[in-house]
Amino acid sequence: MTEAHLGAGIVEYQDTGGDGPVLVLLHGVAMDGSLWRNVVARLRGEFRCVTPTLPLGGHRIPMEADADLSITGVALLVAEFLDELDLRDVTLVMSDWGGAQALVALGRDERIGRLVITSCEAFDNFPPGLPGSNLYAAAKVPGGIGFAFKLLKWKPMRRLPVTWGWMSKRPVPHAVMDAWFQPLWTSPDIRRDLRKYVLGVPPEEELLAWAEGLRDFDRPSLVVWAAEDKVMPPAHGRRLAELLPRSELVEIEDSYTLIPEDQPERLAAHLRSFVLTGRAAQARTES
Repeated sequence: MTEAHLGAGIVEYQDTGGDGPVLVLLHGVAMDGSLWRNVVARLRGEFRCVTPTLPLGGHRIPMEADADLSITGVALLVAEFLDELDLRDVTLVMSDWGGAQALVALGRDERIGRLVITSCEAFDNFPPGLPGSNLYAAAKVPGGIGFAFKLLKWKPMRRLPVTWGWMSKRPVPHAVMDAWFQPLWTSPDIRRDLRKYVLGVPPEEELLAWAEGLRDFDRPSLVVWAAEDKVMPPAHGRRLAELLPRSELVEIEDSYTLIPEDQPERLAAHLRSFVLTGRAAQARTES
């Protein structure tokens, strides 16, 4: 892991290096950049893949105590990260966490050459679905974050709809999930950071304004959505594709929210084709 020293604290990241087109791949709550391990393995020979670990609970180094870790604050941290690494003409890829959509509305998208939105938070679906509502309820109670994640040490809990059961059709390997959750199990400061984020949801009108702001994104975009998603409504993917002026929509069957876990080969193929040709690999809906 390499470290980027930003205003809010240290963000760790992995970088495959190379001279190929740059993909910056973002993860969701209580995960880290390893969400993309199976996609990066298929792309690293052709592309420079950069996977930061955002301060969303899976990070190992706590942020500064006074850091703004609201959704807006973390979105601006992504913009600062791109500045710090001087990354240009980036293909920015979102999964699960949709906060980076705010960069367009906030006018901080100057380093983004292409936008890829895979199943993630959008419109007023913050925090998303049943798992998000469960986490929000836990965050409102002192000590609730710690208790909620302590339950996830018992592996059968991980496949319940209120936890991770609706996030991926195929169970994420326990060793991977253990690494995701370890910071929350061991560090009160990491739990503090996550709680700040979960409770830092802007008003609904601001969230909807972010979506409307996508109408101004004049560069190529690709929306890749899980057709069977139970947390991020497939209708949201279609609406996002309609908002983005130069967009293409792909709906992937046999997947829940975490397409990088359920269908990494298909997702990698779409990313490769989109960056190199401007089009997804196959037709609008695939099986």
